[in-house]
Amino acid sequence: MIDHLVYATKDVDASVHDLARLLGVEATAGGRHLGYGTRNAVLSLGEGCYLEIIGPDSGQPPPVKGYWYGVGNIEQPRLVTWTARVERIERVAAHAHAAGYKAGDVHKVFRETPDGHRLSWRLTLPTGAGDGLVPNLIEWDEGCPHPSDISPTGVTLVELTGYHPSPESITLMLKALRIDLDVRVGVEPRLVALLETPYGPVELS
Repeated sequence: MIDHLVYATKDVDASVHDLARLLGVEATAGGRHLGYGTRNAVLSLGEGCYLEIIGPDSGQPPPVKGYWYGVGNIEQPRLVTWTARVERIERVAAHAHAAGYKAGDVHKVFRETPDGHRLSWRLTLPTGAGDGLVPNLIEWDEGCPHPSDISPTGVTLVELTGYHPSPESITLMLKALRIDLDVRVGVEPRLVALLETPYGPVELS
């Protein structure tokens, strides 16, 4: 199940403004990822799904191991990957490993929203495999509010499509995770989300 789409940027505030003009709804501040050097803004994409706009947090030093999703040096804001919500995340990651795909270690992560909600979850961090078309895995802690329930509404995800020069290689990784995504032949790896907005259908990539 698609949990959220990840839109990476060097400047969260500027991207929130640009996306509000494109989509007709303005994302709200999500919070800071302490220790990882990033912060985000969030926008609901319908029940159980949201858009995360993530970039460097000027209030934190750059992380020693580098930013998630390369947000420190990304040239153009764009969809860089997506995250799939699963149950028993360790078991899913172990099964994928046995099937030939290393999903990465499971990490405990949290953030606090500006209005005082504490969100906590377990996540496989980005590995770089799959060129962003193969998702990270996430499992939200029990009782934790989901961002789609506490974010601005009005935009809905209709479909998510991946493009890749070698779609077969991506499909094999997705199969190991037991996750589906429509992956088609493309000149370069990219994700395209079809969104229903107050302005009508919009493609975001």
